[in-house]
Amino acid sequence: MGLASTAGPRRPSIIIQPTGNEPPSYARGMRALVDDGVPFLVGGALALAAYCGIRRFTKDLDLFLREEDVPRALETLARAGFRTETPYPHWLAKAHDGEGQVFIDVIFSSGNGAAPVDPEWFAYAQDALVLGIVVPLCPPEETLWSKAFVMERERYDGADVAHLLLACAPTLDWERLLRRFGAHWRVLLAHLVLFGYVFPDEAERVPRWVTDELFERLRREAAHPVSGEQTRVCRGTLLSREQYLPDLARGWRDARLQPTGHMSEDAVAIWTDAIPRR
Repeated sequence: MGLASTAGPRRPSIIIQPTGNEPPSYARGMRALVDDGVPFLVGGALALAAYCGIRRFTKDLDLFLREEDVPRALETLARAGFRTETPYPHWLAKAHDGEGQVFIDVIFSSGNGAAPVDPEWFAYAQDALVLGIVVPLCPPEETLWSKAFVMERERYDGADVAHLLLACAPTLDWERLLRRFGAHWRVLLAHLVLFGYVFPDEAERVPRWVTDELFERLRREAAHPVSGEQTRVCRGTLLSREQYLPDLARGWRDARLQPTGHMSEDAVAIWTDAIPRR
């Protein structure tokens, strides 16, 4: 599939029926983007429902776009009656309906900057009929990749990753998934270990060569101490924007910043300032 969200008549292989709890603005927003030819993917809870059969109500609709398409998408949604904003310029914009209780998340990267939406997301997308509209879904590989890093105190997506593995592991493009994780392959290995713990009867769904490869990497790293740019770096900030702040205050380098990451100091400051107050 190319980058366009519409390409003539299609027969979707996946159908997500409305439950009656979805705000009408979800379909209105998607329809506006489709009619205007803005390329996007449906992700979040609806993608999880499609792949895993687990349906849950959320207060937002997650749409994934390339960063260069975000301005046009926001213009389209504004014309459709939404109030738009870009609270986190490094990864997320929002389109609010009414008094702001219902909104669409316009996502073009991840909060840690490690999982940007690129053309490959669209190349491997699957068609679905979502709330009466034919749209492409985020691929399960990219869905798993982006969710694997979410380990906040108030939100942990590990169960979503486990359910994606349970439903899709035998058919995942594991070579692409390994490439997606890149230097962060330990995060994937951690989820695979936990998957075997959560579903011990299903651990073999993950190809043996994948776990063999990752454990071999672990053995090789254990034999060679870290050096250079990896010295005194804290990668915990890629998993939680809050829980490793004390380590940064004690002098550890933030892995989200160059040369190990993709975020600017301004982006980190904005994202840190948005930590929920308790």
